[in-house]
Amino acid sequence: MIGVLKKIWRFAGKEQANIGKSIFWGFFYAVFHMLQVAAIYFVVLALTGGEQTSRAAWLSLLLLAVSIVGRALVNRFTQLQQTHAGYFMVADRRVAIGDKLKRVPMGYFSDRSLGEITGVTTTVLDVVETVGPVVLVNILSGFINAVVFMLCVFAFDWRVGLLALAGTLLYLAITAAMEKRSAAVTPRRQESEAQLVDAVLEQLQGMSVIKSFNLTGKGDRRLREALEYNRQSNLAIEKLFTPYNIAQSLSLNLFSVLIMGAAALFFLNGAMPLADALMTVVIAFMVFAQIQSAGSAMSSLRLVGASIDHADRIDALPEMDEKGGDVHPRSHDIAFDHVNFSYDRRPILRDVSLTIPDKTTTAIIGPSGSGKTTLCNLIARFWDVDGGAIRVGGMDVRDYTLESLMEQVSMVFQRVYLFADTIENNIRFGRPQATHEEVVAAAKKACCHDFIMALPDGYDTVIGEGGATLSGGEKQRISIARAMLKDAPIIIFDEATANVDPENEDKLQQAMEALTQDKTILMIAHRLKTVRKADQILVLDKGRIVQRGTHTELAERPGLYRDFLDARKEAAGWKLS
Repeated sequence: MIGVLKKIWRFAGKEQANIGKSIFWGFFYAVFHMLQVAAIYFVVLALTGGEQTSRAAWLSLLLLAVSIVGRALVNRFTQLQQTHAGYFMVADRRVAIGDKLKRVPMGYFSDRSLGEITGVTTTVLDVVETVGPVVLVNILSGFINAVVFMLCVFAFDWRVGLLALAGTLLYLAITAAMEKRSAAVTPRRQESEAQLVDAVLEQLQGMSVIKSFNLTGKGDRRLREALEYNRQSNLAIEKLFTPYNIAQSLSLNLFSVLIMGAAALFFLNGAMPLADALMTVVIAFMVFAQIQSAGSAMSSLRLVGASIDHADRIDALPEMDEKGGDVHPRSHDIAFDHVNFSYDRRPILRDVSLTIPDKTTTAIIGPSGSGKTTLCNLIARFWDVDGGAIRVGGMDVRDYTLESLMEQVSMVFQRVYLFADTIENNIRFGRPQATHEEVVAAAKKACCHDFIMALPDGYDTVIGEGGATLSGGEKQRISIARAMLKDAPIIIFDEATANVDPENEDKLQQAMEALTQDKTILMIAHRLKTVRKADQILVLDKGRIVQRGTHTELAERPGLYRDFLDARKEAAGWKLS
């Protein structure tokens, strides 16, 4: 138990001060609670001593009023500190996870990992947020109150005090055994929560496929399995806790009967006044109430500890080397020096060497799976190479900080992702400090100003997550506007015009040419009009560069590039009869 409490305390970070304040106020809560005991004592003295005067009644009423008001005020401060600590310590951890994810290799972000991250940052951390500080404060405050009341019992009669102490120790022994046994099942429960979130996300993302193949109610096997696993893990916890909860209740009830019997026996034997006998019973019950409150909080302790352990797994993720400096190169040539790269032990690039001179355009073509996108992503250091080196401006990309490296690169992906925000903010994502006029200018160059102005709120129109409310071509043009606004010296296009409608393609091509003037360009493309204007063309196959040269040079040689040209000519000659 102590280890888990330390774990929560460590997790709290900057919020330790607020948790400490909550515990501090909890001590005063115990003091005001004792005034209630004093009020009861004066009433009992008056009733058993035969002096039923108004003085005793008013004194008891005053003590009771002070106790109620004092506990209400102290409880308000305690709850405020607990709530602040819970929300902000988890908010800090979520921000820390976001910062951490900026430094991990892109290979981590598989679909399953996204579900895992979502589960940790939502359901797993929700447990810590809502339960963590409450558990910590309730346990410590409960023990403080119990100790105060226990001292009062000993003050009346040490024999009854020993009985109360024995009952408390037995209850804590049962609780400790339950907490130890729960260590085997609570991690499964947290794992099931994360798997459930992962399965739900997969189901929602694949809903169009499920509907198109009429698999509604059939294509959800993984979701049903995740629900069943979650049900079983929660039931396992309840089944584990139930016998221990019964034992806890029986132990306190047993010692409550023993204390009442002992108090009655001592009174009948003349060893204890009636008032003292009654008060020892009352206070002993208060001791057990505080211990039971702390014990109820302890039953959630392992769950909070398992949640923190689950969240801490993200801290163990491998990071990209961040020992680089804030570099601003004068030139922006790109060089691959015998680069090898594998993903999940599957070789992607093999001994790749190439040079892209500053302010030139290089086109990359090759069959699917040849490593084109991986080659481009390695420049932006989405992964680190297994062997060799990649240099930008003559310096290894690993000698840059990720931030300074990304300042040199703009990327336009084939699969565009837009955020659930206004169109203007999505374009401004490339340069947050840009003015509205600069955003509009970039949008006009990317041929998306007209369709933006046709939307209900223009540039203030909020689009759905991932750009779900826009067509593929519209999303692509907004992403190009974003890259234009960033105005980085190196631009990487990954089939940037793949989803652009034919009537806007020529305009967009002109805009891209304007954007790429005096910049180092690397583009993955399959359209002949895009490729033939490049300063050099690299042909990739099975992770190796098999051809390189200009369009004219490669067109005269047998090989993949000429096969590519022949295929384009054949496709252009197709007609519908």
